[in-house]
Amino acid sequence: MEISAGIVKELREKTNAGMMDCKKALQEAGGDMEKAVEILRKKGLSMASKRSGRETKEGVIDSYIHLGNKVGVLIEVNCETDFVARNEVFKTFVRDLMLQIASSSPLCVRREEVPAELIAKEKDIARAQITGKPDNIVEKIVEGKINKYYEQVCLLEQAFVKNPDIKVEELLKAKIAEIGENIQVRRFIRYQLGEEL
Repeated sequence: MEISAGIVKELREKTNAGMMDCKKALQEAGGDMEKAVEILRKKGLSMASKRSGRETKEGVIDSYIHLGNKVGVLIEVNCETDFVARNEVFKTFVRDLMLQIASSSPLCVRREEVPAELIAKEKDIARAQITGKPDNIVEKIVEGKINKYYEQVCLLEQAFVKNPDIKVEELLKAKIAEIGENIQVRRFIRYQLGEEL
């Protein structure tokens, strides 16, 4: 099937993928734009998972003060090269992360970082709310509530504030695919005026 340069350009503008990748995706999808987008997303996610083991020693430490000067965020995001650290796509991604942290107040980056005592406390609260159910059902409900808790307190598991249809982790994988380097959200701290220490 012959794919016109115009439709390739349109797909490129829509996805930020390379011209040849767009052309191949459109050929594979028989010219269907939506299928081509899906093909590129799948390809990008598989490429992102391949890159996840690569070392990230470059990156940025950046700060954000929210309007009104009552919330501030300091973040470290790592990448593989200083070239990418200066790239506008990477910088915009870091700014989006800081906005996410300022507005959604996560406690940590990923679920492995949530203190065990917090999880134990949440499990106790969840169990206390469930009465009259068999133990195996109680444990499944508790597990579901803990997964919901992770979605509230872990940055990567939160719904992205600018597009609640995707999680921050999906945004991260999309940026890895777009930039072509491994990216790691290393750490952050969020300050709120008058917050208890």
